[in-house]
Amino acid sequence: MASRGGGQHQRQQQQQQQQQQPGGYGRGGGRGRGRDGAPYSGGRGRGQDGSYPGGRGGGYGGGGGGQPYYGGGGGGGGGGGQGRGYYDDGGDGRGYQRGMEGGGGGGRGGYRGDGDGGYGRGGGGYQGDAPEPRLAAQYAREIDIAALRAQFKGLTTTTPGAASSQFPARPGFVAAGEECLVKANHFFVGLKNDNFHHYDVAIAPDPVLKGLFRTIISKLVTERRHTDFGGRLPAYDGRANLYTAGELPFRSRELEVELSGSRKFKVAIRHVAPVSLQDLWMVMAGCPAGIPSQALQLLDIVLRDMVLAERNDMGYVAFGRSYFSPGLGSRELDKGIFAWKGFYQSCRVTQQGLSLNIDMSSTAFIEPGRVLNFVEKAIGRRITNAITAGYFLNNYGNELMRTLKGVKVEVTHRGNLRKKYRIAGFTEQSADVQTFTSSDGIKTVKEYFNKKYNLKLAFGYLPCLQVGSKERPNYLPMELCNIVPGQRYKNRLSPTQVSNLMNITNDRPCDRESSIRQTVSSNQYNSTERADEFGIEVDSYPTTLKARVLKAPMFFRTSVLTFKVVNGATIKSWACVNLCDGLDNRVVEAFCLQLVRTSKITGLDFANVSLPILKADPHNVKTDLPMRYQEACSWSRDNKIDLLLVVMTDDKNNASLYGDVKRICETEIGVLSQCCRAKQVYKERNVQYCANVAIKINAKAGGRNSVFLNVEASLPVVSKSPTIIFGADVTHPGSFDESTPSIASVVASADWPEVTKYNSVVRMQASRKEIIQDLEGIVRELLNAFKRDSKMEPKQLIFYRDGVSEGQFQQVVESEIPEIEKAWKSLYAGKPRITFIVVQKRHHTRLFPNNYNDPRGMDGTGNVRPGTVVDRVICHPREFDFFLCSHAGIKGTSRPSHYHVLRDDNNFTADQLQSVTNNLCYIYTSCTRSVSIPPPVYYAHKLAFRARFYLTQVPVAGGDPGAAKFQWVLPEIKEEVKKSMFFC
Repeated sequence: MASRGGGQHQRQQQQQQQQQQPGGYGRGGGRGRGRDGAPYSGGRGRGQDGSYPGGRGGGYGGGGGGQPYYGGGGGGGGGGGQGRGYYDDGGDGRGYQRGMEGGGGGGRGGYRGDGDGGYGRGGGGYQGDAPEPRLAAQYAREIDIAALRAQFKGLTTTTPGAASSQFPARPGFVAAGEECLVKANHFFVGLKNDNFHHYDVAIAPDPVLKGLFRTIISKLVTERRHTDFGGRLPAYDGRANLYTAGELPFRSRELEVELSGSRKFKVAIRHVAPVSLQDLWMVMAGCPAGIPSQALQLLDIVLRDMVLAERNDMGYVAFGRSYFSPGLGSRELDKGIFAWKGFYQSCRVTQQGLSLNIDMSSTAFIEPGRVLNFVEKAIGRRITNAITAGYFLNNYGNELMRTLKGVKVEVTHRGNLRKKYRIAGFTEQSADVQTFTSSDGIKTVKEYFNKKYNLKLAFGYLPCLQVGSKERPNYLPMELCNIVPGQRYKNRLSPTQVSNLMNITNDRPCDRESSIRQTVSSNQYNSTERADEFGIEVDSYPTTLKARVLKAPMFFRTSVLTFKVVNGATIKSWACVNLCDGLDNRVVEAFCLQLVRTSKITGLDFANVSLPILKADPHNVKTDLPMRYQEACSWSRDNKIDLLLVVMTDDKNNASLYGDVKRICETEIGVLSQCCRAKQVYKERNVQYCANVAIKINAKAGGRNSVFLNVEASLPVVSKSPTIIFGADVTHPGSFDESTPSIASVVASADWPEVTKYNSVVRMQASRKEIIQDLEGIVRELLNAFKRDSKMEPKQLIFYRDGVSEGQFQQVVESEIPEIEKAWKSLYAGKPRITFIVVQKRHHTRLFPNNYNDPRGMDGTGNVRPGTVVDRVICHPREFDFFLCSHAGIKGTSRPSHYHVLRDDNNFTADQLQSVTNNLCYIYTSCTRSVSIPPPVYYAHKLAFRARFYLTQVPVAGGDPGAAKFQWVLPEIKEEVKKSMFFC
C-alpha cells in the first residue's frame, strides 16, 4: 500500500458551504516527475499547486511512496470544483497502476471536482502495463462517502413504507491472507441531479402488443417534447411509469398520438410524486436504511433508455436487465434454437457510491424465418408429402408445440400488411380437409386461401397453426407464416443445447473483461441526451480494488496421486447392473475388478466381485431394475446388498433414465446406487476414474474422505463449541410450468468438530414458493439427528441459505429464522445462537486479475486465485457481506459466490466467517479440490435436484368434476438410504 501524499483533508463547515458561492472547476496539481525509487518500488513525486478560480477551488497533489510490486502513490487530485465541495483539496491520489512500475496518476479531488492531479513516475521498477490510476479516483469517492456519513449520521429511513434494515453491520474488513489488486466489472456512476419526478401513464385503447407501448410514448415525446413536455426528455419503463429530471409543465394531461395505419391512442399522464433520493444517500452513507428501490428503479430505467432509445444501432432485444443482439454473436445450439450474445446492466449501491454492474450474457432464441424451415430443423428431417397430418401430430406434435406454443408469427400472404399472431396449437386435420364456417358457408382452409388470395398451398397435407382463442380459432397454413425475430426460447434446453451454450459462454477472463469494456465503450452512456438530462456520468474504467487471498487449510484428504481416504467404509456385498445394449458383460466385469482393486488401495473395505453381472433393459428399467435387485439379493449370503453399481449409456439425453434409476433405488428398493458411464467402463486400467467413483461410494457408505489437520485453526468459532451447520435450497419448475411443485431441501452436519457428514430432509411445497414451508419441523428433525449421531447437543447454529434474492431478505428474516428458533426451543432451553448467511451464485459480479502479465496474481486459467475475497468498495456500505472465489478456475471466467449475513448471534469477525466459509469449500466429499460454495449448500442443491426425479402424479378419486384429476406426490426416501449421504 502506498504511503500518503501531501494533501490535507480539511472538512469545510456546512454553514460556510451554504454561504459560499459556487466556484469554477479547480485545476489539480500539474505533472510532477518523481525521483527514482528502489527496484519494484515507485518514487515520490510532487505536483504543482492547483489554481483556485472559484469559491471551492482546487488543491494541490502530493506524491506517495510505494511498496514492492505496486506503483508509488499518485499525486493528489485537484480540489472539489463546481458542486458540493466538502473538502479544500483532493489529498492523496493513491494511484496504483497495473504491473510493478512507478506511480499511478492522481485522482479527482473533493466531491464532484474535475481537477486532475499530476503523477510521479518511479524509476528502476519492472516494466509493467501502462498506468491506469483507478484507485486514485476510488479514493476521491471515499471522501465523498465520508461526507455523506457525516451529513446523515444518526438518521434512519424516513421514506413511507421503507423498512429500516436490521441486518448485522459489518464487523470490520478482512485482514487475513495476502493483499492483491483485482478488477471488478463495476463502473462508478456519478449523479449530478437530484430533482426527479414520477408520472403515471395510461394508454387507451390498451395496446395488444407489448412493444407498442414504447412506440407510442417514443412518438409522443418526439412530437411534444418542446411543447407539452417543456423540453424535458423523459425515461419510460415500457408500461405505466414515466420519470423526468424536473417537473413537467402540467400535473395531469391527456395527449393524443397517431401511428401508421391511422391508429390513434390517447395517453393520460399524471404526476405521482417527486422521487426522493434520501434513502439512496443514507444507504451510501452506511445508515440503517431499507433498499432504495425507487431510486434504483429510476436509474435502471434511465440507463435502459440510454441503450434502447439512443444507442440501439445493434437492434437490442431487452429481457429484464439484459440486452441481446445477433450482431454481438449468434450460434445454433440445436434443432432451430440459437444463442444470442448480449450484456447485463444493473445499478447498485456500494461502498464507492453508485456503480453500474455490467456483464456479458447469452440466452437462447428461436430462429426467425419460415415456420416450415424451423419445423424441419426441430424434427431433423425434410418435409415431404409422405408425412400425413396424423403421422406429423403423433410423432412430432407434442414436442413441437412445447417449443412453438405462444410464439409470435406473421403472415406473408397479405403484402405489406404483416399481421402478427401467437400460436395456440395445431389443427387436428390437414389444411386440405380442415373446415370452418365463413360468411360463404363451410369451407376448407385450402379452398379459402385459393379463392380469397388466389394461393395454391404446396403443403396442404400438413396441419395448420391454430391462432386466437379456443372459442374463436383462426387457422393459418404453416407455409404462409414466418417466426417473428427476437423471441426468446423459454423452455428447458436439452442436454445437447446446454452443452453447446456452455461452450459459447465460457470466455477466458481476459476476453470477458475486454468484451465488457467494449460494451461500455460502444454504449457511450455519457454522450447520450439522457445522460445530460438526468445528470448521470458512467466511468469508462472498471473498478480496481484491494482484495485478500486466503490460505488453503491444512487437511488430510483424498489425493489424486495416492487416492487414500481418511476413514474407509465397508461394502460387504454388491452387484452390478448393465443397462447398455451394446456393452459386453465381460468388459463390465473387467471394470468391476479394477474398481475393487482401486477401492482397496483408496482405503475402502470393498468386497471382491462375487455375483455375476446382471443385464437389464434400459427401455424397461422400471420393471427390470427391481427384478435384478431381487435376483442379486437372493444370491447374497445375507439376502441383501449394500450397493448397486449401474452402468449407463453416454447419451447426453439419458437424464430420464438416470432419474428413474435413482428414484427406484432410493424410494422403492432402498439401496445405495452408483452410476457409471459406459465410455469410462470401456477404458482399460482407468485408475483415476475408478478412484473418483471409489471416493463417492466411500462418502455414501459412511466413510470420510478428508478432514482438517488443525480443526481449531481451520474452523474458528465453530471448533470452540458444538456447532451444527445447515445448508438449504429451493428449486422451482421451468418458467412456463405453473403446476409442478417446488422442492425444498435442507441438510445439516452430523458430526463435530470435523463437519464432514450430513443428514438430510427434502419436502415438496407450493409451486414457485421460495420460503421453506414447515422449516420448524425440518430443523427439529435434523437437530435430533445431530444429537443421535454426534452424541452431543449443539450450542450454536450456522445456516447457509441458497437461492434467495435481495428483495426476499426481509421475508426470510421474518419467516424462516423464527421457524429455526421454534425448533430449537422445542428441544433445548435458552435462545439459540444463530448465524444466518445467504449464499448467492446467480449474480453478475466478476473479479479479474489486475495484470494478466503477472502470473503471481492469477491461477493457471487466468482467473483470480482460489481464496480471493473482497469485502470493500463493491460491497454493501454498511451490512456484512463479501464476495469469495473459493475455487480454482477450470474453464471460462470464475464466478465468485456472494455471502450476505442476515443474522449473527455468534459475533463472527470478518476474518473468522470468511475463513470458515473458504475452508469448508475444501472438504466437499466428492471432489479433490476446493469447490465454489460450502458443501452443505452444494449438498442441498444436489438433493433438491435429485428429488425432482422422485415427483410423480397419482390419480385423485372423486371430488369436483371440474377439478384436477391428478395430484403431485413426493415419495418417501427409504430409511436404509436416508441415513446416508446418498445425494453426494
